[in-house]
Amino acid sequence: MKQEMSETVSENVVSATSTSNAPDNICPEYGCARALANGSHGDPFSWLGMHLVDAEKKALVVRAVLPGALKVDVLDEKTGKKVASLDPVSGAEPLFVGKMGRRVKPFPYLLQVTYPAAEHTLRDPYAYGSQLNDDDVYLFNEGRQQQAWQFLGANWHQVEDVNGVLFCVWAPNAQSVSLIADFNYWDKRRHSMRKHPASGIWDIFIPELQGLEHYKFAIQTVGGWHEKADPFARAMEPPPHNASIVPVHESWKWRDSQWMKKRAKTVWHQAPVSIYEVHLGSWRRKGADGREYINYQDAVSHLIPYVKEMGFTHVEFMPLSEYPFDGSWGYQPVGMYAPTYRFGDAAGLKMMIDEFHQAGIGVILDWVPAHFPKDPHGLGNFDGTCLYEHQDPRRGSHPDWDTLIYNYGRKEVQTFLLSNACYWLQEFHIDGLRLDAVSSMLYLDYSRKAGEWTPNQFGGRENIEAIDFLKDLNTRLYASYPGIMMIAEESTAWGGVSRDVSGGGLGFGFKWNMGWMHDTLCYLGRDPVHRSYHHHEMTFSMVYAYTEQFILSLSHDEVVHGKRALIEKIPGDDWQKFATLRAYYGFMWAHPGKKLIFMGDEFGQRREWQHDFSLDWHLLQYAPHSQLKQWVADLNKLYVEQPALWLQDMDGSGFAWLDCTDAASSVLAFCRFDGKGKAVVVVSNFTPTVREGYRVGLPHWGQYRESLNSDSAYYGGSNVGNGGVIHSEEQPWQGMSHSAVITLPPLSTVYFTLESE
Repeated sequence: MKQEMSETVSENVVSATSTSNAPDNICPEYGCARALANGSHGDPFSWLGMHLVDAEKKALVVRAVLPGALKVDVLDEKTGKKVASLDPVSGAEPLFVGKMGRRVKPFPYLLQVTYPAAEHTLRDPYAYGSQLNDDDVYLFNEGRQQQAWQFLGANWHQVEDVNGVLFCVWAPNAQSVSLIADFNYWDKRRHSMRKHPASGIWDIFIPELQGLEHYKFAIQTVGGWHEKADPFARAMEPPPHNASIVPVHESWKWRDSQWMKKRAKTVWHQAPVSIYEVHLGSWRRKGADGREYINYQDAVSHLIPYVKEMGFTHVEFMPLSEYPFDGSWGYQPVGMYAPTYRFGDAAGLKMMIDEFHQAGIGVILDWVPAHFPKDPHGLGNFDGTCLYEHQDPRRGSHPDWDTLIYNYGRKEVQTFLLSNACYWLQEFHIDGLRLDAVSSMLYLDYSRKAGEWTPNQFGGRENIEAIDFLKDLNTRLYASYPGIMMIAEESTAWGGVSRDVSGGGLGFGFKWNMGWMHDTLCYLGRDPVHRSYHHHEMTFSMVYAYTEQFILSLSHDEVVHGKRALIEKIPGDDWQKFATLRAYYGFMWAHPGKKLIFMGDEFGQRREWQHDFSLDWHLLQYAPHSQLKQWVADLNKLYVEQPALWLQDMDGSGFAWLDCTDAASSVLAFCRFDGKGKAVVVVSNFTPTVREGYRVGLPHWGQYRESLNSDSAYYGGSNVGNGGVIHSEEQPWQGMSHSAVITLPPLSTVYFTLESE
């Protein structure tokens, strides 16, 4: 080793001897020795390693805890010669101590350790000073650190010319912390960690380590020892062991620069956004019994071409961070920084996202900052105290999900979540985050009865700390990652979810339109003869359509837990079911707001979604299902081609009702405008009755093409229509300067676009 190593050792000596409890003799007193030997010493670096002791005689001493060792020698690394032997301390035998002869100047050394079956020469972790950066630690404690994963957790690190892994964990209230792992036989005595009292971070540098080693942190609290997975682990072992895994020392070479440049310049509110929501564990399965997960390479081979074929602009994955319980679908994550083992490693995930981008498809990830599970290896009671969760159970526990709630007022917790969001956006080039259960973050009384919650400092029900966190999160992410989307699943009428923070909002880019979803699905489930009495369920959304920047969402939540698949919500025979669903999708794709549907909805999955099984792809051999799939693909194609359907989604001038009052006929007619003179006319009929001679207003003179007709035989309909075109008449109607008489097919949506003037 070079001279720099001597300087490192020297710094360690100075640091140790400058503390109030610095060693002043060769062998520690019995209590201290026993604590070092069993890994429970709170300040092991002040004793272990090389130290200058006994200031008058200037003795240089090396101490090491090496369970199972028979003999320990100290070698001069430069010459390889033996300098001294270390002797076991009686009553604390894993602790070895020895004086370095006449040497008083620190020098680079190695430990030659003899075990019953082998001899190893190794570098001493206690020869290295702290590798933490003061600025990083300061920002971490201030809640403003956006790159905390680069020093917390397990990170590849180089000290002079020595490569290794720096392990760091935040556990301010622990009495001691030990790194336990494959490489030390899960013995908490071997690698006790150094505490930084001001920050509460513990660290240790392990030289010459290999990747893929399993590890945890053994944390000593007042109540005893607890083993915890690394909150910042980049990979995790599956249950039941749930160990963290040292990441492989490599970086992905991205090939999506063209996509990233285009994304940075895109204003998504004025762009087509059609999202395909995917649970990767059940989109497809493979194997002889059909129960094996696909991997990321399989997704590249099958999912990407499918999404491309269907014309979706984005795919949204349900959570991909590590979660122990399959039945949580990923919404109870334990490893927030660890891509789940189920589909491959981090490199595989990056490869898949890279391929999506090269195919021109954006990738959105469901992200869960609202709560976390109580699994013993997770964040709960992490250092013997409520570290990540709020201490008061009225604020720290979710009654609905039996999970814990982050303490959003704690700066280090803010850093943990902020850095995690940045991690997915930066390391994986994720194009947007959809935040789950935002409502539960905003309200202190969410799903609680009187007496089960505490008001804020002003006596209100708003969770001010969570609100401030969300505002800061959105502000920072939009500033740091151009072209991303921040999407909120928020189910109440909270004002300004997607309004800029500077304007008093939460700063999200989009909000799921849960009201539209609820109302229209209620309408869809009614018998056509009753729909005229509930016409408002299809029209009411336009009353508030511009209060937020909405995504019309038909998510996984609508096809589980007894709610039935979309196709089975609809009354009538199969012809009516499929015709109605096609008409509904046609209405949805034309309605202001971006689009999202869950996998299987595009071809009429009949059974409820089950996370343990593949979608029923065999249904595509039957015409109604394949024709519905084609209808969705053609909707996406027309949607992208016609700016009127998306350019002014957030502007009232982009929409005009032609007729929203024809409840008796259950007919809805409206126009979409692009603000540049082009329009799309859309008419929906939600009864099985053909409407002959139905006059509809048109914004311009000319010939209009019947661009899409959900009743076409091509899609499985009865083939009622208008021969492909209609011609305007100079008869004002429905507030428009022109009009035409059309035939309106049964249970249909028809699109008309101006072909010529």
